[in-house]
Amino acid sequence: MKIPLSNRLLACCQFIHPGDRVADVGCDHGYLGIYLLRQDIASAVLAADVNEMPLQSACHNAEKFGVGDRIRFFLSDGVRNIPRDFDALVCAGMGADTMISILEAAPWLKDGRRRLILQCQSKRPMLRRYLSDQGYAICRETLAQDGKFLYPVMEVVYNPGHPLTPAETFVSPALLRSGSELLPAFLDRVIRGVENSLEGLSRTGGEALEEHRQILRQLQQWRDTL
Repeated sequence: MKIPLSNRLLACCQFIHPGDRVADVGCDHGYLGIYLLRQDIASAVLAADVNEMPLQSACHNAEKFGVGDRIRFFLSDGVRNIPRDFDALVCAGMGADTMISILEAAPWLKDGRRRLILQCQSKRPMLRRYLSDQGYAICRETLAQDGKFLYPVMEVVYNPGHPLTPAETFVSPALLRSGSELLPAFLDRVIRGVENSLEGLSRTGGEALEEHRQILRQLQQWRDTL
């Protein structure tokens, strides 16, 4: 029986090390944790969701795929109510605001031992800027395609001293190094988004306008080198 896992969640799984204890926060249907156990990648999984219905669905799916005894389930707002005995924290399918609120409530994640696997749905520059300001470093980042959408997935650790420039909050150095065949198309989309922002900012002027002009120039230079 095939586990119905999307490409973006498969991309998250690529960052899990063999034997990792994984916390899947915002687990929804639970398929990510189920896949990691069925493939003998993770040694243990704890699955958490803020809503009861998705958690019940995840429990049902875990039983259906024969791993119900290997996943611990928690009703939790972010990481508030889960044990801390994990190596990798996965947050997938959330917007930047939600991810930032989860990290803000858990300063203990800044221990340098745990890895964060983040797949952000919206306001990605905001998330990267927050991570940079808080001392988190993006070690690896890749892209996944589901339908017409391109999703960045990043592996993050607490390692102060690696701040991002404004342009790098849109496309990180790790993503530029990734060699992903989807990178040119992703850069094109990011450039179009910055160009659209510039149209609105051109009516108001100010520092934000000049910063976005500089960001656009840097993004175009990166695109030209691919």
